[in-house]
Amino acid sequence: MIDTLFAQVESLKDAAPVESQTLDSAILGEQFYFWTVVLMWLIHAGFMTYEAGVARRKNVMATAMKNILTIAAVTPTFYYFGWWIYNCNQPGLPIGPNSSDFTAAACAGGIPWSDAFGPNLTNNINLIFFLAFLLFSWTTASIMSGALLERVRLSAYLVLAAILGSVVWILDAAWGWSAGGWMTLRFGFHDSIASGVVHGVSGAFTLGVLFHLGPRIGKYTKEGLVRRFRPNNLHITLLGLMLIFTGFYAFYGACLVIASTAFPGWATIYLSPTTLGSISMVITFGFAGGFTGGYFASRGDPFWTISGGLAGVIGVSAGADVYAPTLAYLLSMATAALAVYAGTWIEEKMRVDDVVGAVAVHGFSGFLGVFWVGVFAAGYPTGINNVDSSIWGQLLGIATFLPLGFLSGWASAWVLKRLNVLRVPPEVEIAGLDSVEYEPDIYLPEVGVVPEMVVEPDGTLVDGRELVTREARELVRR
Repeated sequence: MIDTLFAQVESLKDAAPVESQTLDSAILGEQFYFWTVVLMWLIHAGFMTYEAGVARRKNVMATAMKNILTIAAVTPTFYYFGWWIYNCNQPGLPIGPNSSDFTAAACAGGIPWSDAFGPNLTNNINLIFFLAFLLFSWTTASIMSGALLERVRLSAYLVLAAILGSVVWILDAAWGWSAGGWMTLRFGFHDSIASGVVHGVSGAFTLGVLFHLGPRIGKYTKEGLVRRFRPNNLHITLLGLMLIFTGFYAFYGACLVIASTAFPGWATIYLSPTTLGSISMVITFGFAGGFTGGYFASRGDPFWTISGGLAGVIGVSAGADVYAPTLAYLLSMATAALAVYAGTWIEEKMRVDDVVGAVAVHGFSGFLGVFWVGVFAAGYPTGINNVDSSIWGQLLGIATFLPLGFLSGWASAWVLKRLNVLRVPPEVEIAGLDSVEYEPDIYLPEVGVVPEMVVEPDGTLVDGRELVTREARELVRR
């Protein structure tokens, strides 16, 4: 796997042979990835907090449990299938352990029963690097999670999470987010910190699912106008995003390869040289620019201001190893502003009920980030073959990953819908998932019942429970 990739590189500008790595160097790399894995848990604590705040009170516990069980579902499926997919499919389909391609050794080491997947005193890197990718897989599923809030069945969500987290995103990562990927070696595709391969594909998959899942009861009027469901706790939603942002620094670090015996000591996933400082500057300026763009585009809306920070970072992640801070700031500001408009258009024109705006913030911004590289970093050499990045290579990536994500999400949700297991019954949605899945008085008497209010298109407040009950009766009549 990662040690095999290093063995293919004879030099990285004054690099010493890989065989000269000292034990100190090996332990340094192991420790680095261990702490990125630890800190990336904050991303998932953040997702749980973020979604629990934006959901209505009657769905908070179900939302939290869904995030916890994401880990339970994706961990074993990624172990048994995901890592094999990544290591064995980089040159394209099909490839097996007997392939003559240089990734064949990594493929053999990517199967669950290999020596690299158990206690091995001679191997300091493979297991810990696998765990970094595992947490990336949790993230892809969690991106989808918030969009489906309040009406998806838990079992259906976990199936979708396993498909997205252990099959779909890791396949596109094999093709375009690896030193041996066919898109990297042939077309110079450049997405250093996963704008498209994680966020873009997850957003596209989510959109495919949402088409079948449908909006929450009462979300749209008969005329197609949008109602807004008030969040349970907007402040805790913003806190959740701040936790996600903190974990993003570890996410960025885990996307790099530490090479302490090779100048400059760090490389991207493509093994192109970089530094930890350069990507840290880009993420910081990405947040700042994203907050700025989100604030002005949404006219100060708190949710879209902080979501703009996330969109901004995603928009500059693909070129994080090459962008100057000023360029990162400007691109993140533009990405965030466009994400606000995209989120509004998806909700109002497409009539897609994406509770947290994941399709716009992750999907739209992710693919836009890939496009930015083709415009502002064309000609930058990518990978061990130093293939120049180009607008055509980046567009090829978008043309490959967008249908891969969308069609797999659409088809998976179509099957679940045909089996009648995708969405909870209307009466369960009206009562709230918490009272049905756990206990009727889960928040009583300590918390009490909080009135459910819905904002009509003209801004008036109405009783939410009464409204959704009436809307549900009309749906039954149809």
